[in-house]
Amino acid sequence: MKFALMFIITLFLSLSNLGAEDFTKTATVKPELVQKGSQKDWCPVCGMKLGMFYKTSHASKIQNNKDRQYCSIRCLVVDMQEYDINLDDVKVVDVKSQKLIDASSAFYVVGSDVPGTMTKVSKLAFADKKAAEDFSDEHGGKIVDFKTALKMAQDSLSSDIAMVQNKKEKKMYPMGKKIFEKKCKQDIDINAYLEINELKAAIKEQNFCGELKEPELQALSLYLWEVKRFGDVKNSNEYIKVSKDEKCPICGMFVYKYPKWAAQIFYGEKHYSFDGVKDMMKYYFDHKENISKMLVSDYYSQKAIDASKAYYVIGSDVYGPMGHELIPFKNESEAKTFSMDHKGTKILKFEEITSEEVYKLDE
Repeated sequence: MKFALMFIITLFLSLSNLGAEDFTKTATVKPELVQKGSQKDWCPVCGMKLGMFYKTSHASKIQNNKDRQYCSIRCLVVDMQEYDINLDDVKVVDVKSQKLIDASSAFYVVGSDVPGTMTKVSKLAFADKKAAEDFSDEHGGKIVDFKTALKMAQDSLSSDIAMVQNKKEKKMYPMGKKIFEKKCKQDIDINAYLEINELKAAIKEQNFCGELKEPELQALSLYLWEVKRFGDVKNSNEYIKVSKDEKCPICGMFVYKYPKWAAQIFYGEKHYSFDGVKDMMKYYFDHKENISKMLVSDYYSQKAIDASKAYYVIGSDVYGPMGHELIPFKNESEAKTFSMDHKGTKILKFEEITSEEVYKLDE
């Protein structure tokens, strides 16, 4: 196990950390972390620890002005596929001062001898052009602006994802599975978390699997989040099936990331998938004609149930991917139990749901 852990640590660093012998991407000062809560230490896209890859870190704002911080420009680009991110709001860590600066004014050194973070080609930012030139003289690479660096990251995204995925499948997932089977003594409700960084924070804070070093925590979290979380859904017809390219037509989020909340409307052979009942109902009110079937995910079993026969709790303290939700249950008794446990304000049958009730959840 010790040898395997050392191998994982080596792999972990080779993926994203050390480049030239005299340079580290790890923060050497207290890092500026803009996210809220205990999950703020980790990238919400890949789970990497921000302090370890701080000098390639970027930050943005998504809907409702929520702060997001990434280990790399690559993970920013991944988030841009799902969220409408204002590029004028993007920040990046200045390598020299290690402070967050406006990415739009930064000078990026691309393709130096420092390996990239989650990508083959490194992209390091500097507030001062002279500092970028000095770094380029020593480590190689060319100087470009933010838009050029971003375009390069977008163009290489597919190959970068394939490269990282290959390494995860060969080494990280098997190690995570071993750690899970050996150290985790209790069930972990993976779908209770909306992002991988929330899962990592919970594993660490609640001591689900004992003391873990960061590479162990990363391997375990990747296995739980990217393998085990989808195991039952892939192997059973009882759950809502969503492909990786399906986006919610209301909010634009990738639905497969939130299997616990998935809902669908069918029009004959065609269907639309949603990341929660709230968005499904918004679509339903405007597209009621020719519906052949509607499915929602029972909150407790996560199995697909007929939306028209479900019971929905609103006003509870449990949030979905888009905030307050209509939380579905197959049985009224379970809906009542959940409502009492989580401060629900109402239990509605499908035909009792109104557009006013749905849109009020966004307030």
